Amino acid sequence: MKRLIWVLIWLLSFWWASPVWAGALSDRVSAFPDWHNKPPVDRATGDLIYPNWIAGTWHVKSTLIDLVAPLAPEIVTPGFESNRTYVNQPIEFDVRFTKQKEVTADRAFNGLNIAKAYLGDRAVLSVKVDPDSPNKQITTLRDDRILTSTITGRASETLTPDQFITSELFQQVFRGTAQPYLNQVETTTAYKYLNNQTSAIVADQITAIYLSPQDPDYFKARNTPIALYRYRLEFSPLGESVSTNS
Repeated sequence: MKRLIWVLIWLLSFWWASPVWAGALSDRVSAFPDWHNKPPVDRATGDLIYPNWIAGTWHVKSTLIDLVAPLAPEIVTPGFESNRTYVNQPIEFDVRFTKQKEVTADRAFNGLNIAKAYLGDRAVLSVKVDPDSPNKQITTLRDDRILTSTITGRASETLTPDQFITSELFQQVFRGTAQPYLNQVETTTAYKYLNNQTSAIVADQITAIYLSPQDPDYFKARNTPIALYRYRLEFSPLGESVSTNS
């Protein structure tokens, strides 16, 4: 169960951000793992707009390359130590970004593929995005287990025409156990467009887990994450043209 909760925390953090002052997010990535505050985000409204070069369908290889428990041994998130076995073990899946007037993530498609890659085809029943808000998503699993994710804050930063950083905060509620499991999660991702055939985009992604106010240790941790996971993402195109315009 602990492994399941950790996987669901990560998979719904992958694609979700408003402009922020220049350098704030890039400085945050550079400061890893010395994080003691949450990112500078605005209230989440509308959808996250990506640069044109990410439009298309991609095969992604995601590799956990580092994990840190900043408040250990006093506070450690469930399943943290067991997750060390997944370091340098890549997971692969397909994702899609669509362009109409602007480029946005196909969250239902992406969330379903990521969930199946981590949990297996039979474990995942559906991933649905609220038709009235791209910031609300529900993942339904077997045995009446449900994860509800609500984006509360987001930011983005364009460093150069081929470098784009996003950060988002969201609340998650996992139901299917005796008591619902609640927490707050941040994902900050720095994308770089390479424009080559082997790996057209690479990304440095960091997921931070924060205690919810309902947790008895909340005032010990406050805004310091209790777990940090760092991934290397490699995107290879799947037969669809990619714009070189940012």
